[in-house]
Amino acid sequence: MKTNKSYSKRIRVTRNGKLVARAKGQNHFNAKQSGGQRRAKRRSVTLNLSAKVRARFLPGTGAK
Repeated sequence: MKTNKSYSKRIRVTRNGKLVARAKGQNHFNAKQSGGQRRAKRRSVTLNLSAKVRARFLPGTGAK
């Protein structure tokens, strides 16, 4: 099965196999949020995907 390239470009697989992605909701309409909320969204977020989803979208990446 092939890796879904559009999905794999949005996430990064760490050395230990964890999945890290950009925090959601930071493209626009951020002026109404507090500074702390905006700052928190700059951090990357770890993803918890089921084995079925990982097997479907990321078969060759080494994601655990």
